[in-house]
Amino acid sequence: MATLPVIDLAEFCNQNQTKNILEASRYWGCFRLINHGIPGCLLSKMKAAVKALFDLPDDVKRRNVGDIVDAGYRSRPPLYEAFGLYDASSQTDVDAFCSLLDAPIHARGTIKTYAQKSHEVIVNIATKLAESMGLKDQNFSEWQCIFRLIKYSFNQDSVGSNSGVQTHSDAGFLTLLQEDECVGGLEILDPGSDSYVEVNPLPGSLLVLLGDVAKVWSNGLFRNVKHRVECKTAIPRFTIALFMWAPKDDKVEVPAGLIDSNHPLMYRSFIFNEYRKLRLSGGMRAGEALSHLLM
Repeated sequence: MATLPVIDLAEFCNQNQTKNILEASRYWGCFRLINHGIPGCLLSKMKAAVKALFDLPDDVKRRNVGDIVDAGYRSRPPLYEAFGLYDASSQTDVDAFCSLLDAPIHARGTIKTYAQKSHEVIVNIATKLAESMGLKDQNFSEWQCIFRLIKYSFNQDSVGSNSGVQTHSDAGFLTLLQEDECVGGLEILDPGSDSYVEVNPLPGSLLVLLGDVAKVWSNGLFRNVKHRVECKTAIPRFTIALFMWAPKDDKVEVPAGLIDSNHPLMYRSFIFNEYRKLRLSGGMRAGEALSHLLM
């Protein structure tokens, strides 16, 4: 069982929190977040709203389409289905998403509020990561963000299998994850033992995962954590994820402040959408595609 570092946003003025978030990002590539500013009642309401969306008829769910990969409804029967929403930072896009699915008024309000609050949190975390490395001029408020609402319909036949989500790293910069407090199954790679360990949910907390863009952006300092979802019990599992992908112009590069004689440039700049296509076309979903970006 993994005992992940816990970052308390309410105590971030404490110098130890800066040290802890930096160490967690270097070693684990993930950490827990408490006192994040999203009330427990909103977390519960959002989970209920997501459950209601997955109860919609299939023809209604398929109205959730997108112009880019992952920004739309996806289904891999019988175990996995997910909604996608791009751009989650835009209230207009969130409204459009809810309207397409004919979401009830109360659910619309919950989804809009949750999207706004979670976007504020992920921008805050990205900013604090930059500041922990001595970078004061980074603006993450306009970075691309995508919402993904996921249901795993685990059943008795799937218990004990890795039929949830296969081993992968996230392609983007940060993932803010509201786990299912009732159902575990998330496993991450422990770099110390090079084995996968289970991450038990912690009610009221959020989980932050660093992806491939974080590894490049940090000039190789941060870990892009590999993770997977195992089926542990035969009940549905719901997770709510906000992905911060890349800058609006799609160009990812190492900030000049992280390059010096002791830390030469490790990765060339790249276009994020092209990188995602490379990952998908080559089946390189666990960070292998980063080798193509090395200097």
